[in-house]
Amino acid sequence: MTGSLIIIAAFMIIPLMVGVLSARQSQETSEDFFVQGRAMGSIAVFFTVAATWWSAFAFLGSNATFYTNGPVFLTALAWNLLFGFMYYWIGKRVWFLGKRFNYLTPSDLIGDFYNSEALRITVAAITLIFTVPYLQIQLTGGAYLIEVASGGLIPFWLAALLFYFIIIIYVWIGGIRAIAWTDVIYGALLFFGMLYAGYYISTQVGGPTALFGQLQQSSPEHLTMPGPNGTMGYPMWFSLFAITAIGAFMGPQIWLRMYSVKHGKLFNLMPFLLGLAAFAYVGSVLSGYSGVLLEPNIANPDQILPIMLMEYAPYLLASLIMAAGASAAMSTANSQIHAVSTVVTMDIYKRYVNRDATQARIVYIGRLSLVGFSLAAYIMALTVPGVLVTIGIAALAGTAQLIIPTIGAITWKKAHPTAALVGLWAGVACVLLMTFGPLSAPFGYHAGVWGLLLNAALFVALSHVLNRRDTAVVERFTQARHDYDAEYHPELGEAWTPLKLYYSHGFVYQRMKIFHDLLLEEGKTSPYGPMLARWDTAFGDIMARVTTQVECADYFSNREEALRAHATQIDPAGAFLSTSVEVQQRLWPTEEFELAKTRVSTSLPENDLFAGIEEEEEA
Repeated sequence: MTGSLIIIAAFMIIPLMVGVLSARQSQETSEDFFVQGRAMGSIAVFFTVAATWWSAFAFLGSNATFYTNGPVFLTALAWNLLFGFMYYWIGKRVWFLGKRFNYLTPSDLIGDFYNSEALRITVAAITLIFTVPYLQIQLTGGAYLIEVASGGLIPFWLAALLFYFIIIIYVWIGGIRAIAWTDVIYGALLFFGMLYAGYYISTQVGGPTALFGQLQQSSPEHLTMPGPNGTMGYPMWFSLFAITAIGAFMGPQIWLRMYSVKHGKLFNLMPFLLGLAAFAYVGSVLSGYSGVLLEPNIANPDQILPIMLMEYAPYLLASLIMAAGASAAMSTANSQIHAVSTVVTMDIYKRYVNRDATQARIVYIGRLSLVGFSLAAYIMALTVPGVLVTIGIAALAGTAQLIIPTIGAITWKKAHPTAALVGLWAGVACVLLMTFGPLSAPFGYHAGVWGLLLNAALFVALSHVLNRRDTAVVERFTQARHDYDAEYHPELGEAWTPLKLYYSHGFVYQRMKIFHDLLLEEGKTSPYGPMLARWDTAFGDIMARVTTQVECADYFSNREEALRAHATQIDPAGAFLSTSVEVQQRLWPTEEFELAKTRVSTSLPENDLFAGIEEEEEA
């Protein structure tokens, strides 16, 4: 018992020491406190992202899911890859824009691009509303592990309170720098703790190979979907894949880590590193499946790992592994508390309460916010019951809705603020109504998936219908995207602006009629007849739209050779090749185009696609 208390004490003391050391470096500005002066290095980036990503939800909930529902949680291997890809593709662009425009929160980027205060407030509200329940999970899971590891000497309420105070103290004095370096220590402990816990417990049934052999005999439904309950099929697999990765990635704590990165190249390694880290879940597979054989009647599945450790592992080893689990909770909780304090401070206090606040005042308000939201999560941990996986996915489904306007902001000029706002409201409402309200999610997919589909559909449709008038804002972001491509994707070439846009009109009625009549005069069968008949009833005269006819008869033979080279698409005996090159050159020596848009001066009709461009370049 003394040994386990020493382990718990060390678990508590380590972050305090890191906080003290981190406080030696500047914490005087908001960038220092919230994003480490945008100077976080590769080791800290990986471990703080991975440790924030791993949580009590992953450490306890994953074991419980294998125990109750079979292999559906193997989607964790896939969602880690999705998370890594998003961190590279979306995160790198978010980081670039954050560095350019000094962003600190999701609301900063989304609110700025869409130039909408309503959207800014909505994003801030979503990050706060859905992060606090997820924070509750961390306190609940971590406190429970400490309670068990101490043999009950530290009751649940006191363990949660210790969590509360420890996090507040070291984040208060060290900011995100203290969080990052604590995460390096706890991330390594967590990774190896999950793997070793699973392996050690599996040895109680003869090792991993024997474990699966016994499961195949006694409970084969645990090895295949839809699992022993018949409810965890591929729709739920896909739901977990999408919602867990997207929801976690859109959490404000991950945004802070994206903004904190020192070099854009650090993003390139994240898909590989996070994919590699996914192998920690192999430990959850072994632990959960071993529980099916050793402890088949546990009332609360979330307790399967602690129970297995206390029953089958030496006490000190069990305490150490549960301390690793508690570190999973703390590494996520510290990030979430810090993130919501950032949202409150920058998105609410700095923007709407005190625009002229000094840097010292901003940091002070950020620290007070730490206390407030930690207290809220603590009260929820004591008063709001719930299953970790259920609460976790519901919270992630809410934050996942932010990915739609985010992708719009970093990629799409036509993305409209009203479309983003309506899409977000609809997506969140769908999640809440299907999770806690009267509606049920169809076809076995989680409410978050339907929320995302509704959100995306409204966003795209309304953006196409509505026109943005704040062109200066759009052009500012367009230029930023061009600069991003120039710096990180030089293979795309320099950004350039097309000066003229044409539609090609290859099917001209008059042209086809001339060739048709000639074939009939020669006593031949014309393949153009059916097409002309359809044209007379279903199509208009496209020639009326032609603005440009280009003389190119000398190249018709090249065109025919190209068509014949695509025999799987163009029938060599079909209508496309029924008129000889010589006849085409004599009767219709041009190709037809419609000038749709031009940025240079030209006069119509034209006979040159480049008319006006040469003059523009010379000028």
